[in-house]
Amino acid sequence: MKKFLCLFCLLLLLSACAHKANETLFYQLGGREGLSKIVTSFITNIGKDKQILPYFFDAKISRFRNQIYDHLCDITDGPCHYNGDSMIDIHTGMNINESDFNRLVDLLYKSMDEQHIPHPIQNKLIGRLAPLRSTIIYI
Repeated sequence: MKKFLCLFCLLLLLSACAHKANETLFYQLGGREGLSKIVTSFITNIGKDKQILPYFFDAKISRFRNQIYDHLCDITDGPCHYNGDSMIDIHTGMNINESDFNRLVDLLYKSMDEQHIPHPIQNKLIGRLAPLRSTIIYI
């Protein structure tokens, strides 16, 4: 009976780990509420950053909030579909350099830290966003 109980507990632990491993990045970020909090922190951090804020002077914050939320939701396998403009269309003519791009990534990391997102999960999100780099810098 003792062996059976140990085996049962081990199977429960393994199934819990398997469930967590199969969870989408969207849910690992906290689902709708978690992603919304990250986006709010991100916008707040952009608003306080003298290096990055000038890129957003003409932005309509409510539109930006909705678009960045939908984009992050979509890219993390959430229940959203991003229908906004392409990254090239958005960033053409902005002449974003590497320093500014990296600063924006730092602000996203800071926003996730503020929401207590574990670093491995943060890195998964950045990994999904990284391919967009070439469509943003020097366009």
